[in-house]
This record gives sequence, structure tokens and C-alpha cells, in this order.
Amino acid sequence: SRTDPWQGELTLEAATKGLPPGKKLLAAIETPLGTIHCELLPKSAPKTVASFVGLARGQRPWRDPSSGLWQEHQPFFDGLAFHRVIPTFMIQGGDPRSRTYSDGLLGTGDPGYKVPDEVDKALKFDRPGRMAMANSGPGTDSGGSQFFITEAPKAYLNGGYTIFGQCEDRQVVKAIANAPKGRADKPEEPVTMKVVITRK
Repeated sequence: SRTDPWQGELTLEAATKGLPPGKKLLAAIETPLGTIHCELLPKSAPKTVASFVGLARGQRPWRDPSSGLWQEHQPFFDGLAFHRVIPTFMIQGGDPRSRTYSDGLLGTGDPGYKVPDEVDKALKFDRPGRMAMANSGPGTDSGGSQFFITEAPKAYLNGGYTIFGQCEDRQVVKAIANAPKGRADKPEEPVTMKVVITRK
């Protein structure tokens, strides 16, 4: 279809429907260089986590940038790449355009809708492994599907981005950040992902 089949806001309840009960909501990001295990933080960023989980599980429709058509019941992140990597800083992925790795507009893609900022003052970029939404500038409510995972603490990011997860496996993040790359911090070979959501 040409219009968003999902009118209104995806609740966390709808996004996690069918998952076994549990206190912690987890995301495993599988890549050719290893798996990054993250705990999602719905208390701090409920709308962001609902969107991420809904996209990952195929519960939230998204718009294919190449056809302009909305996709339903299709896991969004599987097959996407980390298209921007900066050593000792972060790795960024979640652009639907990275399915076609040679896309000249790579880095500009989104799921066809925006997610508002949910900046929790209590959460800072004071440790490695922070998982946060990319945006077009602090306070712009311009989150979509692109996210980044930090390799090191970065205080200057505080207050400007929605932190919605905490990731382990720093060595995997580091390996991706150090992948051989060309212009625009883009890895020469796509470092693809598959995102698996669980609860425990």
C-alpha cells in the first residue's frame, strides 16, 4: 500500500506480543564479526523501544525506500548493514537503503515515519555500549530506524540523543568500528545484521 497501514502509535504491548514473559527485553544483533547483546530500556524510552522491537519483529509496517510501498510482517533490520563506522567512537546502522549497499543515498533512509525524542537525563554516554537513535539534530524529534552503538564514553553526546539500550560485546563493536572502509566512513564490505528480540 502507499499509506502507512499502522495509524497511530505502536505500543510496547503490541510490539512485544507473543514474546515469553520476562523482566528484561533483549536484542541480539548478529553480524559476520560476532553477536552484540543488548538490553533494551523501555522505562527510559518506551516509544523508541516499541518502534525498534516492532520493526525487528515485523510487527510495525515500514516503507521500502526503493518502491515507496509499505511492507507488513517483514522483519526490518535483517539484511541491513552498519553503513557508518568510526573507530573509538561508534557504529551506525538501520538504514533500509543499506539493503542495496551501492545506493547513492545511503545514510538518508528511514522507516517512513518518525519517532519522538525521549532523552532521559539520568542516562549519559558515560560508558561504552550505549545504544541510541540517530537523528537530524538534538530536539528535532527525527528518530527513525537508524541507531548507533558507542565504542567509548562520549560526554558531548549527552542530552542530544535518545539512549534506548545498553550493549555488551565491546570487542565485536570494536571489530565493526575498525572494518576497512572507504569514503563517508562506509565499510568496504557490508557488515550485515540480523536482530533477534527476546525477553527473560
